[in-house]
Amino acid sequence: MGILTRSLQLCIATLLWFTYAAHAEHVSNPKASYIDVRQRHSALAHNKDARTAEAIASLNFCSKLPSVAPPTGRMIIPPHYLSEGHGPVNPAEAPVTRVYGSFEHRVTAGMNQWLVTANKQEAQCAQQQIDAWAQAGTLLDYDPNESSQAWYQVEWTLSSIAISQSVLVNESSVDSALIKRDIAWMNKVAHRTMEFDKSRTQKNNHHYWRGLAAIVTGVISSDDELFTWGVATYKQAIDELDQRGALPQEMARHERAIHYQSFALQPLVPLAAFAEHQGIPLMHYRSPSGRTITDAVNFFGQALADPSIIKAYTPEEQLLEGEGKDFFAFAEIYSSYFPQLPPTVVKGLEKPTFATRIGGSTTVIDGYIPTTVLRK
Repeated sequence: MGILTRSLQLCIATLLWFTYAAHAEHVSNPKASYIDVRQRHSALAHNKDARTAEAIASLNFCSKLPSVAPPTGRMIIPPHYLSEGHGPVNPAEAPVTRVYGSFEHRVTAGMNQWLVTANKQEAQCAQQQIDAWAQAGTLLDYDPNESSQAWYQVEWTLSSIAISQSVLVNESSVDSALIKRDIAWMNKVAHRTMEFDKSRTQKNNHHYWRGLAAIVTGVISSDDELFTWGVATYKQAIDELDQRGALPQEMARHERAIHYQSFALQPLVPLAAFAEHQGIPLMHYRSPSGRTITDAVNFFGQALADPSIIKAYTPEEQLLEGEGKDFFAFAEIYSSYFPQLPPTVVKGLEKPTFATRIGGSTTVIDGYIPTTVLRK
């Protein structure tokens, strides 16, 4: 889609915001993902972008990865950090969460391959992998009071597979009985995590991840309660932005404040994109203080260029070395709506991005194409 066409659409969407807002927020198309699936199929089939080609070449295959058996019993996962919310990582966590990562990788591999090649076997493989966990009732036996990390894992894994499902529903050869059963399971998982959230005061990035899981599951299951709760979660996040565009609760994460600004954007951007594809221009939502998602992205870019601005929030030196392929993943989707990006974000998008929690290869799903950058 041309930049002029996209810009015109954004102008129209902004002008119609109050018109849309006057209507009840509900699911209008349960087969809509956070991208136009048919359009992306066509674009990938005729791809000439080198970075996207690199991402396609690196894709795995669901059919070539081993089946991931669902974990059984109570979900008890050690905390990610040894201390409260920052500092050294707990080595006991990774062995326990490996099975969830493997599950997400296999499902997203099948979805990504299908998006590129329309390979029916890859779509069916991904659906069968989801179904194995659905039939086992996985992601339901936990309590945040007993294991908060288990609760966090549920929001991430549900976001991953629900996003994959939103694409896979467009492949007609996938068994409709499996799809129905699997979506019903995801709906149950989403409601459980949402109900836990309602009783808590924690409204940081985990709240946003649960909002993403809710809106995606709400779309694929035509559940307006989940959908509207997800929309409200996004608005709460944007309302939290300070005058600089920082998310204060993420700035409280000491030496990982910049990391968590990015980590919070990772669910917020696709959440808004799902609403956009249901006719709600959430990307343009403006807080009572006039802030938008663009302020959060621009602050992130500025902090990367000059980490000293974080001193206004925390005295610690920022840890940025070793950030993975997911660090800039949100920007692929964001750039489809706002092509002008901070220079540091453009630099970060020189290599393909990947985040199983928002669908796998974000470059394949909705890759950034360089246009212009936002100057300092």
